[in-house]
Order: sequence, then structure tokens, then C-alpha cells
Amino acid sequence: MKKKMFLLLLLSCSMTFAQDKIEKSKKALTQESSAKNNTTTSTSSRNTQSSESGIFTEVAFKIAFGVVYYSMLGDYQHENHLYSNLSMYPYYNGKSGNFEKYATDTIKENEFRLDLEDEFIYNNQNLLGNHLKVKIRPFQYFYLQADYHHLYEKDAFDGSTNSLSLYQFNFAYDRIRFEKFNLGWTLGAVYVANDVQKAGFSYGLNAEYFMGNHISFLGSAKWSKINSQPVNFFEFKPKYHLNNYFFSIGFEHLKIAQPTYNFISLGGGIYF
Repeated sequence: MKKKMFLLLLLSCSMTFAQDKIEKSKKALTQESSAKNNTTTSTSSRNTQSSESGIFTEVAFKIAFGVVYYSMLGDYQHENHLYSNLSMYPYYNGKSGNFEKYATDTIKENEFRLDLEDEFIYNNQNLLGNHLKVKIRPFQYFYLQADYHHLYEKDAFDGSTNSLSLYQFNFAYDRIRFEKFNLGWTLGAVYVANDVQKAGFSYGLNAEYFMGNHISFLGSAKWSKINSQPVNFFEFKPKYHLNNYFFSIGFEHLKIAQPTYNFISLGGGIYF
């Protein structure tokens, strides 16, 4: 009898701990950091730098700047794909993805495009949410992206609920702009609302491959920190494109402080 009671108690405790992820995330993002800044003073003799070292530093800086510049932005004089046109929507001509080949004999005005997407994300009956995404593409060179996650958690024992809203605002640049594949980076900020009300700097990578038959695969990752705690977002999903609509089913992984959240996503979107 005692053994059964112990097992029931253990099971109930484990289920309780499994149902308070959002509360744990909130506490970790709002609690004061206990780390103390220890300032240590050390005296060191400053040697005069020679002219050779100054030249070496200048050369090293120019090399590093060139590597970062071309790897992040590209060489517009030699990389023709950087001039690829923004497509009206993926597979509008049966083959192109987000970009189509730049052709000097058929130059057209840059297209403005608005991508709207909404997904239902599900872990279990007590942990679910929604993910709304908006991309504003004024032309082919860059775009602006905003994401809104709303997470909802219900306590299986007392029926109480808890929620968390997360906002992301990013400047996005596709470094690779091929017809079948695009790869880029994002820089921006993440804001956690509700009882947290704190923001942090974020950076990320994203890619999409268009395999044909109106199917594409998208993957993205964004990293950030708030109160020295990670606030990270990862997603992978296939899409089926039908005219200027698409439908998707995939996987999302969120890490908000120490708790991690794994969701199956189901949704769709439209291109304007």
C-alpha cells in the first residue's frame, strides 16, 4: 500500500513539474542576476608599439573587414544572383521560388510582396499556442520580418492557466538568391511581454529550398538572450504552394530560459 502511495505521489509531482514551464521561464527571465562584477586592477607596463606592429594591425583589420563584408553582403560586381528578381510568389511560373533569374533582356520593375502566415502549434492538450509571421519585402535586396508567438499552458490539476507572448522584429537579408534556394541572416530584437516585459538583441539564419512539384522546405534559427538567459527559436517545415497560397506542417523548438518547448505546427499563408 505504501509503495502504491509513493508511486502515485511521485507521478503527481512529475506531472506538476511538467505543467509549469511557462512560469519557470517567466521567473528566470525576471529574477535578478546573482553574478557580481569583480573588478580587478592590475598594473602592467605599457610597451611602445613599433611601426611594424601598427602596419600589421591595419592589414589584419582590412582583411577581416573584407571577409565579413563579402560573406555577409556579397560581391555585387561578380555575383549575378544578387540581382535576382523577387518573384510574385513561389512557383508562380512553375519553377521559381522566392527569386527568379535576373535577365537583362527582360528587366522589370522590382516587385513589392507581403507574406502573411499563421500556424497553430501543439505539444499536448495542456500546452499549445499560435505563431503569426509577417514579411514585408519592398524589393529583392532585403525584407522586414515580425513574429508573434502566444503560448498557452493549462494546469491539469487545478485548471489554472498561464500564457506568454513573445515578439520578434528582424531585418533580414538573403545572401544567396537562387531560383531553387535562398540562404540569409537576420538581425533584430526579441521582446517578452506579460509579466516579463524585457527585450534583447537577436540574430539568426534562415534558408528555403524549392524542390519542385510546388513543394519547399524552410528552416530557420534565431538566438537571443534576456537577463543572461537564452531565448531561442528554431523551426523546420515543408510547404505546399498553390497559386499565391501555401499550406505547411512542421516542427518548432523554443528554448525560453531553461525550459524547452517542442511543438508540431500546422498552418498556412498567403502572398500579396
